[in-house]
Amino acid sequence: MCRTKARVEPRAQALEQTLTPTPASKMVAQRQRSSSCSSRRHLAGSLMFLATTAFALLLLPRSSPLSYDIVIDAGSTGSRVHVITYHAGALPQLDWSRTSSLKATPGLSSFAADPGSGGLSIAPLLEFARRHVPRDNWVHTEVRLMATAGVRLLDVTTAEAVMESCRELLRESGFRFQDQWATMISGADEGIYAWVAANYALGTLGGARQDTTGIIELGGASIQITFATDKPMPPEFSHVFKFGDITYNLYSHSFLHLGQQNVAYESLHDLLSTPALKSMSTHLIHEATYRDPCTPRGFSPMAGPVKVPASVLESKADYKPFAHAVGNFSECRSVVRTLLQKGQEECIYHDCRLGAAFVPDLEGKFLATENFYHTLKFFGLRSKSFLSDLMLAGDQFCHGDWSSNIKREHCSFNEGELLLFCFSSAYIVALLHDTLKVPMDHKNIDVTNQIRGVPVDWALGAFIVQKN
Repeated sequence: MCRTKARVEPRAQALEQTLTPTPASKMVAQRQRSSSCSSRRHLAGSLMFLATTAFALLLLPRSSPLSYDIVIDAGSTGSRVHVITYHAGALPQLDWSRTSSLKATPGLSSFAADPGSGGLSIAPLLEFARRHVPRDNWVHTEVRLMATAGVRLLDVTTAEAVMESCRELLRESGFRFQDQWATMISGADEGIYAWVAANYALGTLGGARQDTTGIIELGGASIQITFATDKPMPPEFSHVFKFGDITYNLYSHSFLHLGQQNVAYESLHDLLSTPALKSMSTHLIHEATYRDPCTPRGFSPMAGPVKVPASVLESKADYKPFAHAVGNFSECRSVVRTLLQKGQEECIYHDCRLGAAFVPDLEGKFLATENFYHTLKFFGLRSKSFLSDLMLAGDQFCHGDWSSNIKREHCSFNEGELLLFCFSSAYIVALLHDTLKVPMDHKNIDVTNQIRGVPVDWALGAFIVQKN
């Protein structure tokens, strides 16, 4: 019996929309989300009362004229436009019944070989925005594009060429735009924006430090960890953020190359760099077979050339290795753990957990978002105390037979994303438990992509910071 694809929790009312690819951009727009949320909370204590009342006012639709802002999140796997509708004032009052978004693929980093075409990839997103912002408002509506980890991985010249191609379209979009509004943001800023969005949605933004919630984002190309702390830390990891009269000292760091897709790619190369493979001749390596513990058993060998690291051969070569999928959760977890901890010998701080970067003890409550959420949704797990359950579910999935039960039970999933869930389950356990030392029965991490219909999305946080 085929299990239907797990329904991703909508932001409020989700509308699926597909755009016809243009020859230049070859894109498919994936998903439009529009949200509505109205809530009011009253808590004891003057500071928390004021912060929570402000939160409630931000969410309540008002009769004053609507304003619009546009934020384009140019991520590693695609770009998403957010058309944010709000009532202007000292604090913007968001109207979720009219706020909408649309994602299109591929991401800007896919245009590294032809950076001049990168801008064409956002054309459908701008057209979507024009349909959702009344024409009379275009000249007053600010549009910003913020590129994240995918573009940060490009060399500086290529990245700037891609960004300039986007600016060319944004200048002609009809919306209010300045060149500096299309830029790459740092991983630390991305984490801070996500932290702002999460605490805004929770009603804790503007409250005491100990009442705020930290955030761990698992993206395709990077991980972001951000939380408020009063502990001393190296200045390069410390960020001061002011909201109203409140000042927060935030730990915020982005771990580039450690996103889910990057680690999946690197785990392949780690397997290809085994001593047995290094001892093979170039002729034999073209027909090499290696164990792949992160793919369910029974999956057919990979097709297509793979670049062999220079450390393996005297000269780089393309070849077609055959993966012997053994589907072993424990072995996959071990491979991932090794990759996450690679570089610790270069640590210059007193506490390095992810590579050579300083990571303090995680304090208080946390939200885990993005690929954490998608993985738990697939396995049907609750968002609290999930690590032990995820380990069991991942182990069972990895050991399942690809042809006889996995594909049959999950036939609504495309093969590429279905293959990743064995790896993803092992990755999350290796990251949170083995590397960040989160206990298996920990109850202070909640996994979600939205709170009360409000998306935990850094683009929303960027908007709030701009209007703060």
